[in-house]
Amino acid sequence: MASDSVIDRVRKALAQTQRVPIETITPATTFEQLGMDSLDATNLLFALEDEFDVSIEDQAAKDFRSVQEVADAIEKLLSERPQDSANAGGS
Repeated sequence: MASDSVIDRVRKALAQTQRVPIETITPATTFEQLGMDSLDATNLLFALEDEFDVSIEDQAAKDFRSVQEVADAIEKLLSERPQDSANAGGS
């Protein structure tokens, strides 16, 4: 299950791309409820990839139906990210 931080960032990106108040978006909110079309979904995908610095596969993105599903997928991508970047920089 995604952390509150990830969910909040997904909600913020969704509110910005859809131009709706963030208060109206919950983890259970579906894209259908927001009236999103394929262009909206593509814009959201780009916004999320920028926000989280991840790459979301197109096929996986097509399966997303709710804020929670997106947040869970991003959380998984973040957990799979190599952790050695914090140790980079040398001596």
